[in-house]
Amino acid sequence: MNGKATTTRTKLERGRSALGPALELVHTGRAPTRAVLTSELGVTRATAGAVAAELEALGLIRVDSSPGSAAGSQGRPSHRLAVLETGPVALAAQVHADGFRAALVGLGGRIVATSPGCVAVMADPAQVLGEVVAAGARLLRESGLRCVGAGLAVPSAVAEPEGTALNPLHLAWPAGSPVRDIFAACVREAGIAGPAFTGNDVNLAALAEHRHGAGRGAQHLLCVATGHRGVGGALVLDGRLHSGSSGLALEVGHLTVNPEGRPCHCGGRGCLDVETDPLAFLTTARRDPGPEESLLKQAGDLLRTEYEDADVRNAAEALIDRLGLGLAGLVNILNPDRIILGGLHRELLEADAERLRAVVADRSLWGRSGSVPILPCTLAHNSLVGAAELAWQPVLDDPLAALA
Repeated sequence: MNGKATTTRTKLERGRSALGPALELVHTGRAPTRAVLTSELGVTRATAGAVAAELEALGLIRVDSSPGSAAGSQGRPSHRLAVLETGPVALAAQVHADGFRAALVGLGGRIVATSPGCVAVMADPAQVLGEVVAAGARLLRESGLRCVGAGLAVPSAVAEPEGTALNPLHLAWPAGSPVRDIFAACVREAGIAGPAFTGNDVNLAALAEHRHGAGRGAQHLLCVATGHRGVGGALVLDGRLHSGSSGLALEVGHLTVNPEGRPCHCGGRGCLDVETDPLAFLTTARRDPGPEESLLKQAGDLLRTEYEDADVRNAAEALIDRLGLGLAGLVNILNPDRIILGGLHRELLEADAERLRAVVADRSLWGRSGSVPILPCTLAHNSLVGAAELAWQPVLDDPLAALA
């Protein structure tokens, strides 16, 4: 009797310890059926079934009662697994040079609802973060969904463990603003349950793309993106962000790609940050940016609709060459197995992928020995999705504890 009880308890503990890994497999789309879940976890069919049932009881996933086969699978069809569309959500917030936005994001990286984007960012971070959290709180009230926590994406390196925005260069915020503490206080004051997290916007975009988008399956993923202003980079190693000793790794925007180029906010000259962002493109194309739309939208629209114009094409080629130089240097240092590009860099890749890939291959040792795939990011609002990933992580680590 004691032996049987011990065996039962051991199986139960093993099953519960598999809840987090199982949820992450469903969350990232790597376990579409119970059979795949069984294989990925390395457990028995009975244990996988029990794990799936418990995740379903927690209101996180749905186990389809009509079996289906995963692509390429053989043998008896297995029960399909999917995230529960009416399950909990994370509150995600993003602040950038041209505004801010809040969203609710469910498991699987699904954006459930978004607030209208605001187009003005005040100089007081507490005021901005209070407004974006208030917008998120309204979304939560309207949805009636449970919230597991909140995540914030900011266009700055975020120092760890303090959670301070060291260099919000394209915002009028003071350097070293304690954005994590401010955001967490706003979340508590709004009555939103769960922990609050903060991270760099490109880091979070890379995390989202690795789990749900163009970076899925990469072991050493390099993401470089230009948003509304400036350039950022991120590295995901074996599914985890490489943030360095204090959260400041991959500040790629300050690589010099044009020694005689524009002065940079960092004190240097010709940095990727000021040579390949939307303002650089508009200026090089001899276009005066207007106040009615974001610089990113103006640059993207110009590239898509007027590429045959000589000034626009010449500007695109100049930025592609500078971006290629920066990517080649990063390839030499990091040896990634995939590069993904976001924002205006994605548009430049799509305008002339052959030219960009040729520059990278010609200027990098690894490029000459074997080309590195360069792909566009695929997720809409990937920084928002990545901010939500921060809030979802405690649930992925231990669903029972996080949802208790």
